[in-house]
Amino acid sequence: MPWINEQPDGVTVTVWAVPGASRTEILGIHDGALRVRLATPAEDEKANRELRRLLKAVTGARSVTILSGGSARKKTLLLANVSAEHARRTLGVGDR
Repeated sequence: MPWINEQPDGVTVTVWAVPGASRTEILGIHDGALRVRLATPAEDEKANRELRRLLKAVTGARSVTILSGGSARKKTLLLANVSAEHARRTLGVGDR
């Protein structure tokens, strides 16, 4: 299963989130998911808010919605109004 899939209203992205890191950064693709470190704890939805903020800022998505995995490290998110090509380029992962 690819980590990114085109949808009629944007793209879905599979993310492996690592909360509580020393800094927020996108690390690339690992085990079929976009690996993202978050400098916020998982408590009180802080890491999810930081993840949505980061992906929206980097890709310019109109909105970022968590579709599944809200309380898990592996999540599926919808980036609205973004193409797969644009997402790959702005997230720094090329054609992987």
